[in-house]
Amino acid sequence: MGKLLVRDNAFYKTFFRLTTIMAAQNVLVSLVNLVDNVMIGTYSETAMSGIALVNQIQFMLQMLINGAGEGLVVMSSRFWGERNIKAIHKTVSIGMWMGILFAGIMWVLAFCFPMPLLRLLTPETAVLAEAAVYLKIVCFSYVFFAVTQLLIASMRSVETVKIGFAVSFVALFVNIGLNYALIFGKFGLPEMGTAGAAWATLIARMVETLVVAVYVFFIDKKLHLKLRNFLHIDRDLLGQYFHAGVPVILSSGVWGIGMFVQMAILGHMGEAAISANSIATTAFNILTVITYGSANASQVITGKTIGEGRIDDVKQYAKTFQILFLMIGVVTGAVIFLLRGPIVGMYNISGESAALARNFMTVLSVTVVGTSYQMSCLCGIVRGGGDTKFVLYNDIIFMWCIVLPLTALAAFVLHWPPVVVFACLKSDQITKCAVAVVKVNRYRWIRGFGKNAPVKAAK
Repeated sequence: MGKLLVRDNAFYKTFFRLTTIMAAQNVLVSLVNLVDNVMIGTYSETAMSGIALVNQIQFMLQMLINGAGEGLVVMSSRFWGERNIKAIHKTVSIGMWMGILFAGIMWVLAFCFPMPLLRLLTPETAVLAEAAVYLKIVCFSYVFFAVTQLLIASMRSVETVKIGFAVSFVALFVNIGLNYALIFGKFGLPEMGTAGAAWATLIARMVETLVVAVYVFFIDKKLHLKLRNFLHIDRDLLGQYFHAGVPVILSSGVWGIGMFVQMAILGHMGEAAISANSIATTAFNILTVITYGSANASQVITGKTIGEGRIDDVKQYAKTFQILFLMIGVVTGAVIFLLRGPIVGMYNISGESAALARNFMTVLSVTVVGTSYQMSCLCGIVRGGGDTKFVLYNDIIFMWCIVLPLTALAAFVLHWPPVVVFACLKSDQITKCAVAVVKVNRYRWIRGFGKNAPVKAAK
């Protein structure tokens, strides 16, 4: 164990600082969704199911934006290790325009074709009606969301992570206050139900963008970004970004579409399955913030260390990261299992939905151990090391060639119960671990972009 663990206090200080702050940010982001779920669930279970469908469309956009952001972080963290600020400016510009493009396309689809898009997810007429009301309003938040997330990613690439927490903190309270006022008709405002929840989310996204823009353009002392930095795209760096970033974007897109298909499978199993999945995944997102925070932290640390040319340290860090990821997964699984009852008890839903939600969370309490290890290894260490294509190929094989076909067979041909179908959907989180173990410990993911990094894969 002593040989596996890094003996460098600075390493642990940086890792836990980045992990904690990014986890805290993710808690606040997930709490916004939880508050939405609980408040609208109290108002109407059908409305909650409708918003859950729209959130799946939002998740697709989020995965594409995350892909653009991670491509930015992979490159910019290297340049940060070299202290090449001009290259970071150019990379941020490319990532920003990529994100805005995705948001614009998703807005057109959501605003112009809401019902065809939603009917892919469920045939439930009442749920579709609520979803359409929410989508036609909330789609206007997509560009604001993209700008906010890309600016936060630019800060994360230079180890400035507190702004993400501050932005999410402000958004949480704006969203809670507006949800209460607009859903239930408080403080003299009309009772708007689902439409009120949509307006609350849109306004919160606008406030987020304003807060992060003020920080990035007027307060930040590391990058000194200006609006003029976004008026030009460097062609040379664009080629590097496509080489490093496009596989990340495609991987996120493949994953986002896969989640959309998963929701469609569960959506065709009834309203109870939709509600249960919404509750379980929202709680899961909150309780796994340390997992995702540690993946993001390892990505930044790996990229920066390679940019500094310290390849031996990168290999030692990878060994320690793997142990930390497993420990985080086991603890998170125990917490999910113990809290599944109290969390489901917060909702005013039918007995069938409540039972399904508890069973779904039991499944997640097991699979999260695999998620914590393989996702953090592949999306954190491997991507941070520069091998951005591997995760794409891995996701295509597991998601589209194994999990989705088998799950569709289980749901529509064999007619297995929803909890068994849900377990099938999450089974890749365990099976991917075998791939992650081999990939990470062969060290061929160490790739170069900057002047100090090795150009060829490390042997």
